[in-house]
Amino acid sequence: MRLVDLVAIRAESSTGFPVVILREHDEPNRLLPILIGASEAAAIAVAATGFRTDRPLTHDVMAELVERLHGRLETVEVTDLRDGTFVADLTLRTPAGEQHLDSRPSDAIALAVRLHAPMFVSEHVLDEAGTAVDLDLDVDVDADGADDDTDHADEAFRRPAVDPSSIDEEVARFRAELAHLDLTELEDLDDLDETDRDDGSGDQARGDPESDG
Repeated sequence: MRLVDLVAIRAESSTGFPVVILREHDEPNRLLPILIGASEAAAIAVAATGFRTDRPLTHDVMAELVERLHGRLETVEVTDLRDGTFVADLTLRTPAGEQHLDSRPSDAIALAVRLHAPMFVSEHVLDEAGTAVDLDLDVDVDADGADDDTDHADEAFRRPAVDPSSIDEEVARFRAELAHLDLTELEDLDDLDETDRDDGSGDQARGDPESDG
C-alpha cells in the first residue's frame, strides 16, 4: 500500500464531471484521478475547507457515529480495480475489535477527511490507473457539474510526467484556492432530485457513466 494525499477536486475537461485526485505521498508521486458524483464531491469539499453547514450532512453523521461509539477510523485503502470498478476498504478500531467495511473511494475519502485518517492506494491500482501529470486546478467544485453517482478512472489525465516540484507548487495553489471556495453556492443536498441521489452503485473506471458497478 502507498500513502496518498487528497490534492484536488476539479471538473473533468470533456464531461464536466467532478474528479477527486489523490497523489502518492512519496516518489514517483503518481496521481490517481477518480470521477465521482456531485454530492460526494460536495461532501469532500465541505470537510476539506472546514465549512460548517446548518445541518449535518450524511458523512458528518457517519463520522460522529464512529466517534460516539468509541471507534476510530484507522485507515482508508483503495484496494482494487475490478472490472473497471474501484474498491475501497475502511479499517475501524472499535471496542469489539478491528472491523473492515467495503466502501466506495468517494465515501471513504469523505470520512477520512473528517476523521483525519490516513489514505492508501494499492501498488497495482496505481500501476493500472495512476499517472503523473501537470494539474490544471482552476475549476471549482460545482454540485451542478454532474448527476452521475459513480466514480471513474479518468483516462484524460494520462499525460507526460512532470517534475514533482511542480506538482508541489500546484498542490499549494489548490489548497489556497480551496480555502476560498464559496460553498454556499452548492446545492442543498436534501433538495437534490431522486435522479441525483446515490443508488449504491460502485466506483467505476471511465466508461459508460450510466452503467452500474
